[in-house]
Amino acid sequence: MSTILITGGRVIDPSQSLDRVTNLLVKDGKIAGFDIPDEGKFPTYRAESKIVAPGFVDMHVELCEPGREEDETIATGTAAAISGGFTSIACTPNTDPPLDTQAGIEFVLRKAAEANNCHVYVIACASKNREGKELAEMGMLVGAGAIGFSDAGRPIHNPDLLRRALQYARMFDKPILDHPEVPDLSQSGIMHEGQVSLVLGLAGMPAEAEDVMTARDIRLAESTGGRLHLMNISTAGSCDLIRRAKQRGVKVTAEICAHQIALSDESLRSFDSNCKVNPPLRSQEHIDACILAIADGTIDAITSGHTPRAKEKKMQELDQAPYGISAIETVVGLVGSKLIEAGHLDWPRAVARLSTNPAKILGLPKGTLQIGADADITIIDPQVRWTVQPELLRSKSSNTPLGGWVLKGKAVQVLVKGVAKL
Repeated sequence: MSTILITGGRVIDPSQSLDRVTNLLVKDGKIAGFDIPDEGKFPTYRAESKIVAPGFVDMHVELCEPGREEDETIATGTAAAISGGFTSIACTPNTDPPLDTQAGIEFVLRKAAEANNCHVYVIACASKNREGKELAEMGMLVGAGAIGFSDAGRPIHNPDLLRRALQYARMFDKPILDHPEVPDLSQSGIMHEGQVSLVLGLAGMPAEAEDVMTARDIRLAESTGGRLHLMNISTAGSCDLIRRAKQRGVKVTAEICAHQIALSDESLRSFDSNCKVNPPLRSQEHIDACILAIADGTIDAITSGHTPRAKEKKMQELDQAPYGISAIETVVGLVGSKLIEAGHLDWPRAVARLSTNPAKILGLPKGTLQIGADADITIIDPQVRWTVQPELLRSKSSNTPLGGWVLKGKAVQVLVKGVAKL
């Protein structure tokens, strides 16, 4: 294994409350020391004016393989993760077949090892075949390597099933990750229900569809003592419910996808199917509430919600096109542009939400630069401005509405166990 000295960077590690300019030594794939003088003994990476952070962890990624390789493969998805600055990703189980067997998990882990890009962890199904009828074999799935349980984009609709899942997962100290939505209220709508949907004449998805399920999930987590993680938070009501639950000591954590604070329902005036996502892009009132929740720690993690969709699928009429956005390569730029440059967040708190917190929620030995830890490192240029060019994305799908946007902040080097990947 090689040795490298990263010099002159602003090292930010929330796990150690560390934020200072120093040199960082990487040896044999591990963090080996700080404040090592540059005496020409080691190969160096000069990180002046850059941020050196624990490798970013994206806890919400669709890799689509097996079954939907036209959208993404494990090789292309992990390459996109590296391009976006992520050294570890957790993939959701909405593949075909769903990841509810030991063989399914082993397949993903083997393909990820072959790709040799970033670390891949598997979130397995909470219910068999994601049908919401019968609990998946959690013990067997944990034994195969599952780090949590979810039915991905399908909410766990049956309250008794969720209750038992929360109870059973306590035995393994694993979280249940739920997408809070009442399908009977959203009814396969196209966009956020509000003034813009009324003007455009498009079927709306009311905020209450999320709020009602968020409240139910929190109550069941509170009664069982289970670990609940709420995916895709997008409404002011959900933020308020989560904030109050945390004050009561409920074991609940939450995430938001970066595009939810960058785009609003006004984007649908273009009728661009790349703006069709679930949860839908909300009104500015909800966006402002979500930004406040990120800033005050109510929302623990910022994720990509990477949902790549093949071009031909997104070329359908808006009501027929699938939900989804190719997002993992634009997260850092959106955080830099919409949260940090706007004054809502600073880089130490941003790194916590992109790295340390997701790792802690998922129980991963990541998100830290402590001596002896794996040398998973993301180096960011916080000042660089770059233009999103969909055709240059590493993801197999380029379904992003951000084409032509100029973003601030980008990962310029990524190390996975001490090996440079960019």
